[in-house]
Amino acid sequence: MPPQPAPSARRAVTQLDHRLEAVTGHDIDTLWAYRDRGVLDEPHAQLVDRHRTLANAQIGVTFHLKLLNRLTSGEFPVDDALFARLDRTVDQLEEAASARDAAAPKVLAALEPIEAAAAASTPGGGQLSTYDRATLLAIAGGAKLHEHLLTGRPSVTASSGTRIPYLQMQRLERAGLTVRDTSHPVDAGQPVSLTDAGRAALLDARRTPTTHAPKSPARPGASPSTPAKRR
Repeated sequence: MPPQPAPSARRAVTQLDHRLEAVTGHDIDTLWAYRDRGVLDEPHAQLVDRHRTLANAQIGVTFHLKLLNRLTSGEFPVDDALFARLDRTVDQLEEAASARDAAAPKVLAALEPIEAAAAASTPGGGQLSTYDRATLLAIAGGAKLHEHLLTGRPSVTASSGTRIPYLQMQRLERAGLTVRDTSHPVDAGQPVSLTDAGRAALLDARRTPTTHAPKSPARPGASPSTPAKRR
């Protein structure tokens, strides 16, 4: 019987993770937990279900790819038995990749309407969401954009350690609220900072109007109150 992927407690990273995190404001593990608790609405529940299918397919791809690497590492004798295992593993890897490639468009079909709805409320219209404010606050303390050397996947990390989804940073950048210092190479880290508009938007979002309680009208014939004297 061919080896099967062992159950993994850790979620596989898919090529769409960062987009789900950006549009929802939650990491994947949190979204999965919300789905298990039944607190998501129908569109988001469907999105998470399809993402899980994609993640499971990615687990299969990763497993068979690692197995193939092990078989070709020189650990095993080069004989007919090895050739048979190689052929079988390549077939299984191809099947897993096909399952992954079939699952990805289904995730996109559920994701794109949610992204479109979120795009209608992108920052720049004068009102920031709670998630946008939190992101700007994190960037205000210093942040850098890095690009993974092997995968080429960009990521943004604030000085506080907060991870900022790349798509979220792009939204804020397009709105003119953040800017990258492109004079630095991405492999070394490009500093990300707030623009003047970003600082103003954050200040406006944090400023709350101050209201004073109306003074009670003085009773007829009453003398105006005077402040108590200090002793």
